[in-house]
Amino acid sequence: MSKEAKHTLIPKLRFPEFREAGPWEEKQLGKVSEILRGGSPRPIDNFLTKSPDGLNWLKIGDVDKESKYVAHTEEKVKKSALSKTREVFPGDLIMSNSMSFGRPYILKIKSCIHDGWIAVTKIAANIDRDYLYYIILGDNSQSYFINSAAGGGIKNLNAEIIKLLPVLFPKPSEQQKIAATLTSLDELISAQGEKIKALQAHKKGLMQQLFPAEGEMMPRLRFGEFEGEWESVGLENITHKIMVGIASAATHAYRKSGVILFRNQNIKEGFLDDKEILYIDEDYEKAHRSKRLKAGDLLIARTGYPGIACVVPKKHEGSQSFTTLIARPNSKVIDSTYLCLYINSELGQAFFNSTKIGGGQQNVNAGSLSKMPVPLPSDKEQQKIASFLTSLDDLISAQNQKLEALKTLKKGLMQQLFPNPKEMEV
Repeated sequence: MSKEAKHTLIPKLRFPEFREAGPWEEKQLGKVSEILRGGSPRPIDNFLTKSPDGLNWLKIGDVDKESKYVAHTEEKVKKSALSKTREVFPGDLIMSNSMSFGRPYILKIKSCIHDGWIAVTKIAANIDRDYLYYIILGDNSQSYFINSAAGGGIKNLNAEIIKLLPVLFPKPSEQQKIAATLTSLDELISAQGEKIKALQAHKKGLMQQLFPAEGEMMPRLRFGEFEGEWESVGLENITHKIMVGIASAATHAYRKSGVILFRNQNIKEGFLDDKEILYIDEDYEKAHRSKRLKAGDLLIARTGYPGIACVVPKKHEGSQSFTTLIARPNSKVIDSTYLCLYINSELGQAFFNSTKIGGGQQNVNAGSLSKMPVPLPSDKEQQKIASFLTSLDDLISAQNQKLEALKTLKKGLMQQLFPNPKEMEV
């Protein structure tokens, strides 16, 4: 970077009290901290202990990907492991050196880390830890990691790459202001996430009561206007057909436009995700016209999250699906939304869990699906249950949109609160 570019090292958005504070500095991360790789005593099973005085042992699975802090570990190791691993302390930053590499976390506990972690420790006194967390999390740092990572199919970092990370920083008071602003936004995001979890748990509890428990013919919670026992009917008796979508290889027929082809990954719990879709050649599709989707059909994932179902909306009638299960309910007998909700309930999923086949990648098939027992109340009670739970889904969806808006706000703020050296090069 030229001297002239360095003098313009200021963010697009700056708090009023710092607008005359001058340009930021740039130093390599290794110049303002110590970068150390973790270590793994082997075989690890010989060092694991349940003793309360054991040392915390941090695994990748112990860390919530969306979290800022590391506050617990599931396992401990014997003190004899200390010479073969690395101990890190509250206030240190760590990041994975493979998979979701470069994503930082701040330690709240003392722990030992294996060689899949890299620690950022002994941080210079003029660098605020929370500020450092956010600037490493920012687009500039993450782009640096992606561009610098070594490896073929699986990219990974090492301590030397991380040491060379360019770190931009203003004076400590401005660092603290930026960190406090982003921390308060993270707290809002966390609170919104907890609100969604509470709504989801509420819905789950209601579903457990609105559908009869296994072996029972009446639900524990019922709307006042309904009475009498429910029936239990095999799914094959309340559907016009149960089939698999296009099962033959269709890659040769992929096009940039044409007939939409949904896949298992498009099936989410209760809705059809059409953000990332494929298209197939219209002439090729004609050979599979019997599998065209109709509004009200249920698409059921065979792989990925096998057994999760969604209803095909009117706008996607005539589309096709690839290797998914398709159930076409008899609308005179069962409401599509009610059936979808039941399939996604704990009882419905328990049925799939007991009928999955395959080894590493388990799946469900049309034959087992056809035998699925479905609790069946009257048409009006089905619609009442469906309407009630759908309104709760709409509320959860609205709260998810608020969460995404907060995340978008945070991303936009970070892009403006930190300078982008690439935009300043001359």
